[in-house]
Amino acid sequence: MCQKQPGHTLFFNKDMNAMKKSSNVYPWVVVALLWMVALLNYMDRQMLSTMKDAMQIDIVELQSAANFGRLMAVFLWIYGLMSPISGIIADRLNRKWLIVGSLFVWSFVTFLMGRAETFEQIYALRALMGVSEALYIPAGLSLIADYHTGGSRSLAVGIHMTGLYTGQAIGGFGATVAAMFSWQTTFHWFGIIGIVYALILMLFLRDKKSEVVPVAEKSKTEKVPLFKGLTMLFSNIAFWVILMYFAVPSLPGWATKNWLPTLFAENLDIPMAQAGPLSTITIAVSSFIGVILGGTLSDRWVKKNIRGRIFTGAIGLGLTIPSLLLLGYGDSFLAIVGAGLLFGVGYGMFDANNMPILCQFVSSKYRATAYGVMNMTGVFAGAFITDMLGKWSDGGNLGNGFAMLAVVVCLALAAQLYFLRPTVDNME
Repeated sequence: MCQKQPGHTLFFNKDMNAMKKSSNVYPWVVVALLWMVALLNYMDRQMLSTMKDAMQIDIVELQSAANFGRLMAVFLWIYGLMSPISGIIADRLNRKWLIVGSLFVWSFVTFLMGRAETFEQIYALRALMGVSEALYIPAGLSLIADYHTGGSRSLAVGIHMTGLYTGQAIGGFGATVAAMFSWQTTFHWFGIIGIVYALILMLFLRDKKSEVVPVAEKSKTEKVPLFKGLTMLFSNIAFWVILMYFAVPSLPGWATKNWLPTLFAENLDIPMAQAGPLSTITIAVSSFIGVILGGTLSDRWVKKNIRGRIFTGAIGLGLTIPSLLLLGYGDSFLAIVGAGLLFGVGYGMFDANNMPILCQFVSSKYRATAYGVMNMTGVFAGAFITDMLGKWSDGGNLGNGFAMLAVVVCLALAAQLYFLRPTVDNME
């Protein structure tokens, strides 16, 4: 008879415990790694808008508001159009290398922006940045969703979203850095930081591998057509509702990004030098609170009620409705700043649950494609509302425009609660 070897059993148990601990920790390592990518994604795109005054000394074409508008618009249009394509690519290729490649390219583009000498060069680089940055979000969010299949998905997505908020805020200091050094040096060093971080990702980021398909079954599997994901998505009624649920709140979301400083300045009768930082800090801090609150609440609620994520997102949207009315018609410091804080918390709760809600209705095979379509819709909605609010602002009706958005959000909220009824938390 063979005797038991307790030493071997002890080492085996230790190895198993170590593997289990690693499997529990690494999903959060992924969130941490991608948080920095999200920060760089928004920071690099935001810097240009703050460094216009410094750049126009050397590139005189930027003294024209029309030319600067073209420069900002080309990024949005290409970014929006590329988003569905990026999603399709992310669903078919290794997401690790897609993310690494995307980060490397847009960081190299940022570096080259510091060497540009003509408007045409800046324009071409800005267009290329739209392509490379669009490749990241669908791949990054779908990777996080695959790693966090249990009760941590909304919190993980929410934490990742704070990277976007932080990057946007840091990008706003581009003019400060440019004043200390030069706009060329600013682009150079932020580009180098991204390139170095791409090398770090190569070492530590891993894609989430799908279940291994038996050879007998694999031989029977037909090659998936390139646009099958889009066909399946648009034949799914729930996806149309999710698309509207995502696009409609994007209207006030982009409105606050682009017009809140102006609204603060007008309603509070303060100079833009004070209104800009006040509005930015208000939204950034409250959104951070919102995504953590919304992520934690959603992950707990869904364990007791399969519609918990739907309800959490609905609460977030619900909070934006009175805040938009107050932003539109408030005229006191308490009302305006309080409305900004309320909007940030509500929008953060909404933001943390977009991908988790999508996972309840769309298979993991097509999630990046789905989010790419959603991202495109949101960006185009943002371009539309930015232009419209600009016209209303010229007519002195910017406040009315913000208040009217509350009505549109009400309609999206009603549709979400009525139509979105998931049966599982993770559609396979």
